Amino acid sequence: MNLDRAVLAFAGVMILASLALAHFVSPLWLWFTVFIGANMLQASVTGFCPAAMVLRKLGVASGCAFK
Repeated sequence: MNLDRAVLAFAGVMILASLALAHFVSPLWLWFTVFIGANMLQASVTGFCPAAMVLRKLGVASGCAFK
């Protein structure tokens, strides 16, 4: 799995987790979903993604989107 797919998978897992938490724990967890969406939007515009930086340091092979 390259870095691009790992970032997408991580974002998907975090969104699903926050939706589950909002359903079972508190609706305030939807703010976490908003944060994830805003971070994905800014990463698409600027190319800066904190998750990509962390995953790269963990040894995930580089992709073409996050260099």
